[in-house]
Amino acid sequence: MTVFGLGSLVAIIAAVSLTSERDGPGSQSLTASISAASTSASGCVATETMPGGDNFYVPNAPLVEDLGSDLIVEGTVREAGTCEPVRDARIQIWLNTARGGEGEPSNRGSVMTDENGFYRLETSPVVSQFGQPHVHIAYDDGDYRSLFLRSVMESEDVSSFTVDFVLEPVDE
Repeated sequence: MTVFGLGSLVAIIAAVSLTSERDGPGSQSLTASISAASTSASGCVATETMPGGDNFYVPNAPLVEDLGSDLIVEGTVREAGTCEPVRDARIQIWLNTARGGEGEPSNRGSVMTDENGFYRLETSPVVSQFGQPHVHIAYDDGDYRSLFLRSVMESEDVSSFTVDFVLEPVDE
């Protein structure tokens, strides 16, 4: 069982936001954001693996340009303690879409972070599974401790979903 302190719960709740903006007559663009990263006086605190984060995980998902269109999954990856961006990290993303479930190969892929620790993948929209629209995001390349996230979205109707997180370096 994972126990969160009051400060952690406040940080998690405060980090989740849902905004919308009108793009034109009759259209609406929604953006959801979750920050799995928290900070303290001593720097960034490592994000903890979430229960169910590794469901349908397959090692070494291929690097992809995109997995469809209409949903952008993006975020920034930082190093615990220093808050420095994690460059050139392979981030794996998989989700349930109209093409099939999370185990469907066309619903998974990897992207690399840039010099600012930023990653981005355009994909087909999420279709709710188990009552919750969600995206799985993972890091497992060795320089940092493996991390598996199951980030729940407010709704299937978002066009952008941001998940920021902090990786803990592997002790040498």
